[in-house]
Amino acid sequence: MAVPKRKVSKARRDKRRSAHWKLETPGIVACPNCGAYHLPHRACKACGMYKGRAVLNVGEEK
Repeated sequence: MAVPKRKVSKARRDKRRSAHWKLETPGIVACPNCGAYHLPHRACKACGMYKGRAVLNVGEEK
C-alpha cells in the first residue's frame, strides 16, 4: 500500500489548492432596448426592460 513518506506542509498543500478557487468573470450582455450592459437573465437597470417588456419603473431622479 502506498503511504506518504513525509507530511505535506501547509504551504505546499495550500499552493496546490489555490488554483481551484479562482473566480470567473460574469458574462455581461448588452440590452437590446437601450444598449446598456447588464447580467444575463436579469432586468436592465437603465431602462427596466426584460424580454421585450417593461418590468421595472425606472423614473427620473428627483
